[in-house]
Amino acid sequence: MNNRILATLIFSSVTVAALAQQKGDPKATEYYTPVPKVVSPGNALHAPSDAVILFDGKSLDEWVIAKDAKTPADWIVADNVITVNKKSGDIQTKKTFTDFQLHIEYRIPVNITGEGQARGNSGVFLASLTQGAGGYELQVLDNYNNTTYVNGQAGSIYKQNPPLVNACRPPGEWQSYDVVWTAPRFNEDGSLKSAARVTAIHNGVLVQNNFELKGDTPYIGQPSYQKHGPAPIKLQAHGDKSEPISYRNIWLREL
Repeated sequence: MNNRILATLIFSSVTVAALAQQKGDPKATEYYTPVPKVVSPGNALHAPSDAVILFDGKSLDEWVIAKDAKTPADWIVADNVITVNKKSGDIQTKKTFTDFQLHIEYRIPVNITGEGQARGNSGVFLASLTQGAGGYELQVLDNYNNTTYVNGQAGSIYKQNPPLVNACRPPGEWQSYDVVWTAPRFNEDGSLKSAARVTAIHNGVLVQNNFELKGDTPYIGQPSYQKHGPAPIKLQAHGDKSEPISYRNIWLREL
């Protein structure tokens, strides 16, 4: 069979398939309900219309001290920014969450000192746990020009998975995380039903692509799961001696 005959046969078969599809009813594959809710998308200055505002630049009313949930958070608020107060320790949200989309911005001080893990260290715990495990940490660190273990650098799921790329900006510039978090599910007996998953975008660049977590993110030891339900989000006040970092524009959409 020559090429001309083969091409004619292929064209004919495609034409027949197209005509057969046209004879069908396109409405058979269309549906109109439920209609998606209308959400105003927001912009760099304003969160989407259905967002839970966790920090509006004015107060820490949505936060408490992590080690004592009855004590209001006392990190420093000035000029629409929160600055870590290392003496008071970590802070966490009053509310608890399961699955969500999170936006948060942070800034490493322009005069940052230290090296390795002792340089602008903090962390966003996507679920903070109190039953022995600390939770699930997305690392915050200055890695613009600072070497450390790769599963502990900025954009990593701490001690589990390094970022796909290093997307850090220089100290002094605002940086952002946009995160989609799917919490783990557990059976009634405490066994794991489905693992946690996270997608994270750092400064507009994908760094975690639907990564399945092996458990929590401890500093020492292997990750593990402990049964839990909705949990607060925690911001870490790391105990290193470098200058404290700042956060702003924190909002969340429950999924």
